Amino acid sequence: MITKEELDELVEKYETEMFIKDDPVQFARRYKDKKDIEIASFIASLLAYGSRKQFIGKLNLLLDIAQDEPLNFIQNFESGLIGDFNYRFGKPDDFVCIFNTLKELYNTSGGLEELFAHGYSQGKLFETVTDYFYERTDEKTGHGFYHMIPNPRNGGAMKRMCMLLRWMVRKSVVDIGIWKFMKPSELYIPLDVHVGNISRQTGLLTRKANDFKAVIELTENLKKYCPEDPIKYDFALFGYGVNNKNKKNAALV
Repeated sequence: MITKEELDELVEKYETEMFIKDDPVQFARRYKDKKDIEIASFIASLLAYGSRKQFIGKLNLLLDIAQDEPLNFIQNFESGLIGDFNYRFGKPDDFVCIFNTLKELYNTSGGLEELFAHGYSQGKLFETVTDYFYERTDEKTGHGFYHMIPNPRNGGAMKRMCMLLRWMVRKSVVDIGIWKFMKPSELYIPLDVHVGNISRQTGLLTRKANDFKAVIELTENLKKYCPEDPIKYDFALFGYGVNNKNKKNAALV
């Protein structure tokens, strides 16, 4: 199994400002107002799948449509504002449903932090958030909506929502840390195919499926190295993959 010293060294190397420019966390870093930050971050997390180049381009386009004012865009949203905007599975009607739901949320309550905090207080963090959106769908809502906002009751890894919480709850040179209702020690690792493969290679994960049971296993193992902030090792696992890739490429030269 990889050692704590090796992981800490990789965190030190990769959790830097240089990480931000190629990562969707850049959209969390673009704004100063809390509600602008959390709206931009939530939308960025929805689209953060597939090619980084593609989804970062789409997010830049969407924030251009919003005139770089996420809160104002959401509070005054009308379906015609986004035209035929889409990204892979997400079609215009899926985005209209999501933005209309955010509009209701921000015009009737404190917004996303209040919604997440309520779910946390009930012990149903993911379920409360997704149910809020599911209850406001209509016949036009398609597969893309459920891909962007997956149902936690299906047992999936909830990677993008875990990533959003990392941005919002952790405070570091990369992560924003503006939500205070939970501690960094309570976060879950954002698990995708890459992180799953690296974690198995390093002996941190034995479960074969990349599901929420694997998220729990990996997070618990990372807590053994840093109980107060286990998700900082997200950067270490990323770095381990980069280092190994570079070594393989060098061996081919």
